[in-house]
Parts: sequence; C-alpha cells; structure tokens
Amino acid sequence: MTGYRLHYFPESGNSYKLALMLTLCGQEFEPVWTDFGGGVTRTAEWRRTVNAMGEIPVLEDSGSPLTQTAPILLRLAERYGRFGGADEDERYEVLRWLFWDNHKLTGYMATYRFMRAFTPSPDPQVLAFLHRRLDDYLGIAEQHLRDRTFVVGAGPTVADLSMSAYISFPKHETGYDLAESHPAVHAWLGRIATLPGWKPPYDLLPGKRMHCYA
Repeated sequence: MTGYRLHYFPESGNSYKLALMLTLCGQEFEPVWTDFGGGVTRTAEWRRTVNAMGEIPVLEDSGSPLTQTAPILLRLAERYGRFGGADEDERYEVLRWLFWDNHKLTGYMATYRFMRAFTPSPDPQVLAFLHRRLDDYLGIAEQHLRDRTFVVGAGPTVADLSMSAYISFPKHETGYDLAESHPAVHAWLGRIATLPGWKPPYDLLPGKRMHCYA
C-alpha cells in the first residue's frame, strides 16, 4: 500500500503537475502546505529535513522523499501504466517534450508569472524579456498542437500534464488570454480538462495563498 504526502504551495505549477497526475491515476495524497512565500524552503532546517535542493514540490512515497517533477511523473506513469506513451517512439517523444517544457515553457512561465503576479514591483525590462521568450515558446506549442489532439500520440501523456500546468492558472496571473492569442493551445487545454477527475489548480491545491498584485 503506497501512501503519498505532497509538500506544495497553491501557486506552484510543478505541485499541480503531481497533484493532477495522482488524481488522474485514482490516487489519494495528503497535502502538506508549505510557506514558500515566507521563505521556509530557503531555511537550513527545511533543506536538511525535506529537500536539500530547496525546491517545491516534494512527494513522499511511503515515507521516501522524491524531488524533481519530471522524473516523479515518469515514475508514476510506469507504476500505474498510464500517461507514459504507447510504445518506444512515443516514450522518446514524451521525454523530448518534458525536457523542452522544463527548460523552456515551464521554466520561463514560472518565473514570469511569479514576478508579474506575486511581486509588488517587478522590473519591466525583465518582464518584457521573459514575455518575448514565452511568446516564442507558446508559438512552438501552438504550431505543434494545430493538427494534434495531444502532445504525443493519440492520448494524453505526462508531457501534456507538464506543459499544461502553468498555463492552466488564471489569465490575470499568467498575463495571457490563450483563447485569443493561441487558440490551438486553448483548445488543447480544453481537451485535457475533460479527462475524468481533472480539476483546475486551486481546486487541487488548497491552503493559504500568496498576495496577488496582478
């Protein structure tokens, strides 16, 4: 019997990826709210006892802490036989898009959204730089999804769950009205939202929220 505890904070798209994966696989987890905004993940005690990398999320799997979202998603996909790709070629594509997402789409959207929505005085030049990069990456996703139902193959994979997470938050946080700017991406998000058990981020990630300045 596997017991999961998810250390998270509600605004974390990476936390949402794991919460959604577990939920779609029919698994329950104990949510462990973490005061990320208060700086707890930067303390020596938290890094000694929870995650030496100083990052959220952390998924405890029967007491063993797992970190880094992409390999956790792949581990869960293998364990439950879901969302991992249908064959060797699809599994390669899942890895390819996971790595791209972590380095590009998630990496830049997480930073842009945090600065734009959750800091009181973001540097406009930095925001403009990040926005230009995001326009490029969302454009790549838009082109890819124009003639595909999901990112890889005929069904959803962890690549879809990973790429969709940060852009599933409210548009006043992300700064993008995807229905207008990226209709293929918006339609793809709609298809993901029809998966049995799907819930939006703040429904899966309860707890005290950081102040939003956007």
